[in-house]
Amino acid sequence: QAGMGAVAPPELAAAVSEAGGLGMLGMSRPGGLTVQGLSSLLDRVTTLTSRPFGINFFVRKEDLPDVEPGCFELAARSARVVEFFYGWPDRARVELVHQGGALVSWQVGSREEAIAAAEAGCYLIVAQGVAAGGHIRGTVGLQALLDEVLAAIDLPVLAAGGIGTGRGLAAALTAGASGVRVGTRFVAAAEADAHPVYVDLLIAARAEDTVYTEAFSTSVPDAPPGPRRYAQNRGIRGDGRPRTSVVPLEPRGPPSHSQLHLVGGRHFADAEPAQDSNHQPGLLHDARVRYLDTFGCRRL
Repeated sequence: QAGMGAVAPPELAAAVSEAGGLGMLGMSRPGGLTVQGLSSLLDRVTTLTSRPFGINFFVRKEDLPDVEPGCFELAARSARVVEFFYGWPDRARVELVHQGGALVSWQVGSREEAIAAAEAGCYLIVAQGVAAGGHIRGTVGLQALLDEVLAAIDLPVLAAGGIGTGRGLAAALTAGASGVRVGTRFVAAAEADAHPVYVDLLIAARAEDTVYTEAFSTSVPDAPPGPRRYAQNRGIRGDGRPRTSVVPLEPRGPPSHSQLHLVGGRHFADAEPAQDSNHQPGLLHDARVRYLDTFGCRRL
């Protein structure tokens, strides 16, 4: 299960682990990068399951100053797997986790990054193809990436990006992957606590309803940069460009990246929609779709 920020809460991670998978707790959430916040999330997970689970961290250089000292060590003492993503593999960080007793996974998007992760001492590699939702590391299709990664390293490799059916799982295993990572499919689970309106849209949509873009890397204050896969909506056009006619959330002003963390869950029920020129809901709906797609969701 992908570590999809606020839609990868303790309840979902525990449910996946209880069902026989490896649940992942996403740390791209308010409070997720503090020792106190992480400790609270871990307490919740461990009350729900005694089975192995993992913890996912973004480790871009820009993100690392926000990680409170002690978070990686606490994760390593508490989870079976600690995973890093969106940063180049770092041996010192891998060794730090090993000292705490956990295995290290690194999600990669290229052969070169997979080799670097293996050389850094990782136990597990997640190869993410360009069809993935949310933040995307890969630039080529999953099959091509798997071929390159499997030929280059001798480690377990999970296939990720656009997998949401048994056929997709079987195809990845046939291609040589040791397993798969599934993200969006789990957003429809009650344990993800995604807003029910978004879940309805997710279920009704098709694969071609997404767009690969960097639009919201620049239009949403303090959002992490980089390409992502979003759902087409009133906030983004099919060519990946933002629509200039959309009115931002009011009266609170344009949403910050941290505020968008709340949109997926029940906190959203108290928000007030803005109105566009036709008196229809403005970015309230679109922010919900943007948020969920930003953190690993893809319409299937």
